[in-house]
Amino acid sequence: MNLILLGPPGAGKGTQAKSLETIYGISQISTGDMLRAEVAAGSPVGLEAKAIMQSGGLVPDEILIRMLASRLQADDCKHGFILDGFPRTVVQAGALDELLRAQGKTLDAVVELKVDEAVLVGRISGRFACASCNAGYHDTAKPPKTEGVCDTCGGTEFTRRADDNAETVQARLAAYNRQTAPLLPYYAAHGILATVDGMAAPEAVLTAIRQILDAKAPKAMVD
Repeated sequence: MNLILLGPPGAGKGTQAKSLETIYGISQISTGDMLRAEVAAGSPVGLEAKAIMQSGGLVPDEILIRMLASRLQADDCKHGFILDGFPRTVVQAGALDELLRAQGKTLDAVVELKVDEAVLVGRISGRFACASCNAGYHDTAKPPKTEGVCDTCGGTEFTRRADDNAETVQARLAAYNRQTAPLLPYYAAHGILATVDGMAAPEAVLTAIRQILDAKAPKAMVD
């Protein structure tokens, strides 16, 4: 089972990917994590990417595709993969198509988590976490049971990501709509796009995704 999860920042792609990894025995591939791993390992392509990043440049698609080509050959991808964060543009989608053809692979599904952007801004900008154990909370949706005290470890120090503010979130949403949203008609034309309500409870979103994937998966993967 090979799939892509699409949706703006904060739509819940990472949460769903973790559940799908366990259910289907496939691996989530985050291009950000992949890039950091290659740099940390000091691989030739990682050193190439590191030099570009240190000079303030963006890692070009050609290098990302080379990293992805290697990653998809790893043992943990033999039953499939979930791409999160790639492709971000139609150009990258075309490059991914070529890579998969070269490796004898195909995409089974592209699942869009559709969200209300106004609600999403509030969802992201209200997030914070325990500084000790990293347990996640939200100002209104999931505050600690005792104000100022972590439910998990009892810690009293909390942190917020610097980019989890309304202005930054709105800028990230604008970038998504400008660059990544055009992928929706691209994959719709390929007949593999499905959309689920990303505003539903995580369990309901997972159920909807499973219904889509189970209709495509070999019986052995569903049992």
